[in-house]
Amino acid sequence: MTKINTDQQAIEQFISRGVEQVYPNTDFLRERLSSGDQLSMYLGIDPTGPTLHMGHSIALRKLAEFQKMGHQAILLIGDFTARIGDPTDKSETRKQLTHEEVLENAKLYQEQASLFLDFDGDNPAVVKYNGEWSDPMRFADVMDLASRMTVQQMLERDMFRRRLADGKPIYIHEFFYPLMQGYDAVAMDVDGEIGGNDQTFNMLVGRDLMKEMRGKEKFVLPMKLLTDTSGAKMGKTTNNMLSFLDTPVEKFGKIMSWTDGMIESGFELLTDVDMEEVRSRLSSDENPRDIKMDLAMDVVTFYDGAEAAASARDSWQTQFSDGGVPEDLPEYLVESPAEIMELLRQTGMVQSGKEARRKIDEGAVHLDGKKIKEIKLKVTKEQLEKGFVLKLGRKMFRIKGKKK
Repeated sequence: MTKINTDQQAIEQFISRGVEQVYPNTDFLRERLSSGDQLSMYLGIDPTGPTLHMGHSIALRKLAEFQKMGHQAILLIGDFTARIGDPTDKSETRKQLTHEEVLENAKLYQEQASLFLDFDGDNPAVVKYNGEWSDPMRFADVMDLASRMTVQQMLERDMFRRRLADGKPIYIHEFFYPLMQGYDAVAMDVDGEIGGNDQTFNMLVGRDLMKEMRGKEKFVLPMKLLTDTSGAKMGKTTNNMLSFLDTPVEKFGKIMSWTDGMIESGFELLTDVDMEEVRSRLSSDENPRDIKMDLAMDVVTFYDGAEAAASARDSWQTQFSDGGVPEDLPEYLVESPAEIMELLRQTGMVQSGKEARRKIDEGAVHLDGKKIKEIKLKVTKEQLEKGFVLKLGRKMFRIKGKKK
């Protein structure tokens, strides 16, 4: 029989690191984890794309932690719910996928999840597909499920309210997504569910259904999201995805392009590094770039090994840190000296002066490798004659003055 870890330090770590909130509350979950009973918790992932990304890894890491404590971990592939399309944070209706498209997307998911979860051994993680119980449902079953939630409850979702206010359509099938996702918990009769905090509404629907249909209190763990400095979720739909399939060099470079303000959350959500140590380094005089490099090394080492991480670091340092620039760096010619804010806008690195100001404030803009601190900095005629490299994240241009 699997031994359950009830060490209080391990439990406190589990319910705090990376966790946005605990439902119904932390005391309830602490008591369940301290009981010595084997609990079950699942993570549901809709296969809407062909690979997992770092956003998925946050919940996978926590699910793996749960498994290592001796509990039952379930990876649920949403082969049914992916065909409906999760309306979360969508201002438009999602394109519906066929079952064939969904299964094709899911091909790599278990293999990628095995980086975190143990699918063998005495306490193996389990993979399930929600089409197993959702596909056979009769219309009468769906009607019964729909009778357990009101339109008013559905309209509590900010996204639905925004669409109503903007006069954009809300299709009836989108109301069924939270119901069908919530029913997964009932069908599997689990003790808890984990997911990103953007899934809180859906997970709480499942909690309500579990209470009503099985008379059971389900705990819910919404995890913090990996976001950029604008607060946008990093993932498939925001085009800033850090994919499991990225090469070591791509992973390293993407992390090094993050602003300094993302370092702390990166360590908290993507590594096991002690956060007191991270905060101590960030509050010291140490160059944030060096701390970020350690973050990139830690992440790439986990996915690709220490040798690949070291090679990726060396490549990045040669290309960027040591003053090297890509041979095919695009060139941008200007008529006369201008403010850096205006050059950022002209080159398309930012969409507005407001965004340019924010990026400079965040320390994300560099001129020939040096961080720009002055908002109104204006390049000189001499700098234009010589030419210089303007860099924002992974975007770079060689700026030169036009010859007259």
